[in-house]
Amino acid sequence: MSNPALSAVMTIGEVIDDFLAQKRIAVVGVSRNPADFSRSLFRELHQRGYDLVPVNPEVSYIEDELCFARVQDIQPPVEAALIMTPPQATEKVVRDCAAAGIKRVWLHRGAGQGAVSQEALDFCRERDLQIVPGYCPFMFLPDTGFIHRAHGLVLKLIGAYPR
Repeated sequence: MSNPALSAVMTIGEVIDDFLAQKRIAVVGVSRNPADFSRSLFRELHQRGYDLVPVNPEVSYIEDELCFARVQDIQPPVEAALIMTPPQATEKVVRDCAAAGIKRVWLHRGAGQGAVSQEALDFCRERDLQIVPGYCPFMFLPDTGFIHRAHGLVLKLIGAYPR
């Protein structure tokens, strides 16, 4: 099941740009805790005009938005999924994304392993899903905060910034 529009010939920078061009995005694993980083990112993306759909089976609403237990339950469907789960939960989430017809997934990583797992990466590649394997969206948003710009600059200096 190959999708030429999501071809593997895209650079990671192009995949990131394409993901951020989507307007309706599921945020899977967004925390119940209002002070959590995932909530900060959720609020920032929402303020920038994204139509965000929170996914967390343990809560009904996040930031006044109806929260879903699984991506398959979202109606109308989303165009992409930002995954902020622990790595041991990520493979199930990307399987859910594939079942829901979501072709664009971003496995969030700020520090440490983030949501990235080898099993999830393998599954996405086998199913020809367009994947951002790490990174934090804050680094790629225009006019973002200093710490996020600095993070991007460090990656550029060490040659690890996605192109």
